[in-house]
Amino acid sequence: MGMTSLVMGATGLVGRQVTLELLNRDHISEVRLLVRRPIDIVHPKVTVIETDWDKLDQYEAAFEGVHSVFSCLGTTIKKAGSQQQFRKVDLDYVLAGARLAKQAQVRQFLAVSSMGADPKSKVFYSRVKGEMEEALCSLQFPGLHLFRPSLLLGDRAESRLGENLASVLMTKLDFIFKGRLASYRAIPASKVAKAMVNISMTNTRGNHVYPNEVIHVLGE
Repeated sequence: MGMTSLVMGATGLVGRQVTLELLNRDHISEVRLLVRRPIDIVHPKVTVIETDWDKLDQYEAAFEGVHSVFSCLGTTIKKAGSQQQFRKVDLDYVLAGARLAKQAQVRQFLAVSSMGADPKSKVFYSRVKGEMEEALCSLQFPGLHLFRPSLLLGDRAESRLGENLASVLMTKLDFIFKGRLASYRAIPASKVAKAMVNISMTNTRGNHVYPNEVIHVLGE
């Protein structure tokens, strides 16, 4: 009998890649997708659960029997419309899902954070990511894994002009990001996804943080 994994935010850039990566693993028997809108991934292993994130407690059954939960929720302040709405997506929804996972005795919880995450940061984005990490650590999962990628490369459902321009520039200048600059090197979402899935299979215990340069290695 294979393992069951659950992906929160499978329609996003990393979440979609995590889903595809999980479907390629023979020992995964079911992949449950908690999504806000329909997703075009059709596969015998996939169970799609269209979710009202403001009422996540109603979906506690989705976490039962799950081995690993992948939190790939994330937005931008521009898309969210306000700092308050950004915090709701990147902090409140993540923690609500994490509490359900803890209640269901999920063994591995893996979350996409960000380079520079720090609960004491003066930068709002980094501070929220740091608060998310801090709160997740306090839940004491058997295994908690926090991934801090730099600029993500890949095809997004929505266009982000600033990120698109940065992606082109950082891809062309990739050779520069060596040594001390390795932590700033742009990274494909598919590599982040592979790193996350690889780690989920190790059953490593305790709280762990993976900086960008380490994710590059783990995702090979």
